[in-house]
Amino acid sequence: MSGHSKWNNIKRKKEATDAAKGKIFTKIGREITVCVKEGGPDPNNNSKLRDLIAKAKQNNVPNDNIERVIKKAAGGGDKNNYETMVYEGYGPNGVALIVECLTDNKNRTAGDVRHYFDKFGGNLGTSGCVSFMFSKKGIVIVENDNVDEDEIMDAAFEFGADDMTTEDEVIEISCEPADLAAVRDGLASKGYNILSAEADMIPSTYTTLTDEDHLKKMRLLLEHLEDNDDVQNVYHNWENADE
Repeated sequence: MSGHSKWNNIKRKKEATDAAKGKIFTKIGREITVCVKEGGPDPNNNSKLRDLIAKAKQNNVPNDNIERVIKKAAGGGDKNNYETMVYEGYGPNGVALIVECLTDNKNRTAGDVRHYFDKFGGNLGTSGCVSFMFSKKGIVIVENDNVDEDEIMDAAFEFGADDMTTEDEVIEISCEPADLAAVRDGLASKGYNILSAEADMIPSTYTTLTDEDHLKKMRLLLEHLEDNDDVQNVYHNWENADE
């Protein structure tokens, strides 16, 4: 869950408490359940499931947990029928947010999301009110362990990447969402250490918060959204989210 694909967002998620890790396991498990019901339990024939298994492993979900969820969904043991819901709105001072949910109770989820926006200085909008400000990209994060930048750039572009930026400890590679698995697997096959590979929503513009009340409410809004089991991803354009 991130505003834009900065490594410290992902790093913060990986350093979460045990309780937060449990939330991550629950959310990824829900995604896998829906994916198996839609496309079958064989990752060789279900590319989306293959991507989710890789995502689960990157988030340290045990293999037994992954297999158990797949088997339960394939065997009809999971009776929950989850629906995808996407909410758009504004946080304090006009920060744009997109909230992606998987829910078995649309009324409950809509009520919760609206309550969070109202309570913490935002307002829930209509479909399309902020999504035009974002573009979907695949983001692959590679450990920058004395990596030769020219070599990894050539390799990344060979597998379908369209851009690359370097930070102190990581290299961030972007691509079209459809090319995410090819870029991730291709770079891994060349020995690069893949820290994360996920689709992200990248904002075209950013909003900076300076007012202390706005900062406090924005943090609380994100905390409450991310703590909700129905919420899968939260994207925003808060520029100084990591301060």
